[in-house]
Amino acid sequence: MDRTFRIKVRMRRFRRRHPKIAFAIRSFMIFSATFGGAYGFVTGSRSENSGYDPNAFAIGASFLFALACLGLATLSMRLRFVAKRMRKLAAHNEALIDRNWELKEAEERARSLFESQGDLIVLRDHQGRITFANDAYCALAGQARSALVGTRFDFDVLEQGDSAREASGTRIHDQKISTPLGARWIAWREGLVRHDAGRPAELQSVGRDVTDRTETERALSDARDQADAANRAKSRFLAMASHEIRTPLNGIIGMGGLLLDTTLTPEQTTYARAVKTSGEALMTLIEELLDYSKIEAGKLDLEQRPFALSTLIEEVTELLAPRAQAKKLEIAAYVDERLPLEVTGDAARLRQVLLNLAGNAIKFTSSGGVALIVEPGIWPNEISFLVRDTGIGIAPEAQSRIFREFEQADDRVARTYGGTGLGLAISERIVKRMGGRITLESAPGKGSTFEVAIPLALSQGDAGRTAFPSPDLSGKSILLVADGIEASLIARRLERWGGQTCLVADAAVAEALLPERSWHAVLVDRALGAAVADRVGEAARAHATQRLVLLTPSSRHEKFSADFTGFLVKPLRAASLAARLALTPEVASPDLAPDPAEPAPVRAPAGGLSILVAEDNEINALLMRSLLTKLGHRVVIAVHGEAALESWLAASSAGTPYDLVLMDIQMPQLDGIEATKRIRAHEAATGSQHTPVLALTANTLVEDRYACFEAGMNGFLIKPLDREKLDEALAVLAAARQLAVERQATLP
Repeated sequence: MDRTFRIKVRMRRFRRRHPKIAFAIRSFMIFSATFGGAYGFVTGSRSENSGYDPNAFAIGASFLFALACLGLATLSMRLRFVAKRMRKLAAHNEALIDRNWELKEAEERARSLFESQGDLIVLRDHQGRITFANDAYCALAGQARSALVGTRFDFDVLEQGDSAREASGTRIHDQKISTPLGARWIAWREGLVRHDAGRPAELQSVGRDVTDRTETERALSDARDQADAANRAKSRFLAMASHEIRTPLNGIIGMGGLLLDTTLTPEQTTYARAVKTSGEALMTLIEELLDYSKIEAGKLDLEQRPFALSTLIEEVTELLAPRAQAKKLEIAAYVDERLPLEVTGDAARLRQVLLNLAGNAIKFTSSGGVALIVEPGIWPNEISFLVRDTGIGIAPEAQSRIFREFEQADDRVARTYGGTGLGLAISERIVKRMGGRITLESAPGKGSTFEVAIPLALSQGDAGRTAFPSPDLSGKSILLVADGIEASLIARRLERWGGQTCLVADAAVAEALLPERSWHAVLVDRALGAAVADRVGEAARAHATQRLVLLTPSSRHEKFSADFTGFLVKPLRAASLAARLALTPEVASPDLAPDPAEPAPVRAPAGGLSILVAEDNEINALLMRSLLTKLGHRVVIAVHGEAALESWLAASSAGTPYDLVLMDIQMPQLDGIEATKRIRAHEAATGSQHTPVLALTANTLVEDRYACFEAGMNGFLIKPLDREKLDEALAVLAAARQLAVERQATLP
């Protein structure tokens, strides 16, 4: 079968190659067969022995003619079929011709595009010889294509970049090559391609000139390095400037406080207070600049620690209360009972934001007051802090501008109220860093409301706890005779506790309402007037078991009517209000117990502490000596680190070690960090008693604090020193020492 097929194939191939010879052979064979058949038939019919029969001859001729006709019909049908196939083949052939033309055109277009491509394209065989190079490659090489094909030409590599390999096997790398046009950076993509199944694969290299991009990236990298170096230099400069500015400020503010403690004339008192106020204003400016520089340098780190939410809010209002009361403004806070007692977040930064917003509210408010309201936010774990005021308001076109650096509402506001325009910008960045948002609603002359919404997760140890036992005031009537922002918040809180609260601002109306029902408690605001408050208290004596008076801190020690059973200090703490309403009514007395929410101050025991102060600045050393002496402590001054270390070693050797070392960080000869390390090393080597060391530093950067703790210090005090914080730290230390002495005395 295979042999027959091969013979047919050869015959067809011969016919295609020699059509004339095949036609002659075919014609000869047909003629021979026809002639032979006719000749044999005629000869046979004329033979004497043929037995010729005309009838049989006619029948045979007819049969032969019929066969011929059948053959002709069959041939005709075959020809028609062949013609139809030929037409189909002709149409298919035309389609193939058109397709072939299109493919040739596409090939020419692709070849033109391939060769005129801006990227470098070169193909190499398995021996590294070039089999194809496009125009871009030839132009960069400075040679013709004919001169490159068949050679192992390659560019000289000046610098090799990083290399990577994709999952498909394509290798990607950058090279800096030397060319007649100069050094160029080329990004190569190399991979094996196979053009013919019968030939080995070729290496196709496609390169793109990325010189401009690479140079730009390197310029950007250099600029980034320079910017980082500039930021580091700026941070060092700010730290140094902070230290150098805080050091004299410590003397200005501290000495101003000491001067105010002395006997002065009214004029001298005014001047001394002006000096201290100016120093504190300058200190605020420095803090804002340092915070802004930290944010700009990306060094604003947030802590995640649990803190008491209501305590934080009440501390903010109490810190700002003196400033508000000096302008005859009210400041009040309200924390919704639905909020958890403890949340997790950065309490210090949140306090900074709220102090800034509430401080601005006081600054731009001349009448009325400021309210700080804390409620659940719109998202889970979100808490909303609202700061509302009745101040001058902000125009709509200025509301977006005030959050920019060094911007204020307008020039008139800047001239009238002053300020750097950094507070809101810093607050907004801190809030965004916490994952929250800050918004503003305001209108000129109608006050402003700043809302800070921050996600604060529930503290792990806060499940099921409450801030304080809320009194059950269900069905009890409470009369609140007051006016202002705080009155509305007190009424809101009493209603949350179930009380039927009646808020009136007119004393006459209050006196008319007293006989109408039995009142559980009557609260009277002394801001209505001392005489008015006393008159309402006297009238309420027969109608209410609890008669409380609201006092400002400045008037809490004054004498007031015995008709009142207790008093509450403004800004009001929720725990104080709850405790007063839950107490059994007391007999009227002019000498009332102090506010239960205010703890008694801790005092140092008699004899004080023995304290070593390492301070190289003479004014600050004098200030520290004066402050500590006034607090009842014994002080030794060392002017540098070496002197401090020698004094500490001498006291330890003599058996009279210091109770505390206050160590300045930056001192000549031996700084505070190194001096503390040597003290701790000596204690570890000799097993001597541990001496508390507190850092005195004007640097507020986190790195400086870490350095203090790593050196073995127990804490730090920031300059300018706050007398109350210093007194508190020393009192706690003195109490701990006293407790240790008592325990030692009880041992057998």
